Amino acid sequence: MKILIIGNMGYIGPIIVNHLRTTLPGCQLIGFDTGFFAGCLIEPGTYPETLLDQQWIGDVRRFPSELLSGAHAVVQLAAISNDPMGNAFEAPTMQINCDSAVEIARMAKAAGVSNFVFASSCSVYGAGGDGAKSERSDLAPQTAYARSKINAERRLEELATDGFRVTCLRFATACGWSPRLRLDLVLNDFVASAVTSAKITILSDGSPWRPLIHVRDMARAIEWACFRQVSDGGQNVVVNAGADEWNYQVKDLARAVGEQIGGVEISINSSAAPDRRSYRVDFALFRRLAPRHQPRVTVAEAVGELGDGLRRSRFSDPEFRQSRWIRLRVLSDLVATNRLDSGLFRVTGA
Repeated sequence: MKILIIGNMGYIGPIIVNHLRTTLPGCQLIGFDTGFFAGCLIEPGTYPETLLDQQWIGDVRRFPSELLSGAHAVVQLAAISNDPMGNAFEAPTMQINCDSAVEIARMAKAAGVSNFVFASSCSVYGAGGDGAKSERSDLAPQTAYARSKINAERRLEELATDGFRVTCLRFATACGWSPRLRLDLVLNDFVASAVTSAKITILSDGSPWRPLIHVRDMARAIEWACFRQVSDGGQNVVVNAGADEWNYQVKDLARAVGEQIGGVEISINSSAAPDRRSYRVDFALFRRLAPRHQPRVTVAEAVGELGDGLRRSRFSDPEFRQSRWIRLRVLSDLVATNRLDSGLFRVTGA
């Protein structure tokens, strides 16, 4: 059996590769990635890609269709993956997050692939208002990133058939330790702040709601989606992936981090303008469809692992928001040094 993971060299990809290699030891795992973030390893050592059977480097907008031959499932992770990056590179965000995903899905269907798994986002709920959002709730995207995910979901639905199952996992905000750590995610940022400066500064009033999910639990959800049958939701499924108990107001999440790390000052900007990106999410459908692949990691475990990992890596930079652990920073540096053009294509000869 062959599974193709597109966008495997980012934050989430190494965890998924490790999970699939462990749970499906005989499976052929193929990776495809631009390599933009290949060097963002928090600890020196073996590259995560050594667990793959093959690693290909390339742009999803120029995807080689021959890689799809014989694949059972395609996992589409590749994306300009948060709001700041989407706002800075709006046109490439739509091309990479939506247009290329749909085109690769078309090629996958033609190649006889059974399952196409698309990593979407709960950010599509945007200005969520009151009440937990289910898959039937109105969408209120606030950013280019969220709009790209909605557009992709809608176009992918048109491709789904009995022989080509599409699963769009609307993931809660990712968190947790990874070989290619990101610190531009809310929980990861709070833990890094607590470890390096014993202070967590919340720029908003702390009231916005965010659902979270640990990267290992994302991998479990993706495993389910790779083998989902039509009886598990139909030809096309759009499902919130996470757990109800991981819905947090930002201020309460900061307090939970502070209590576990200890000796942490928490500063909240009570005079800040309201952050419209606020949403609680209902994960009942995911519980029903994937009862054996529900999230297992707790907030306390996630915070503990992050804290231990940062200390083990001797991470001590309180200015980490200006470092390579922030994905927008990496992309901006690649453009500034003429290794990427403004459309995020590699510059020939760079």
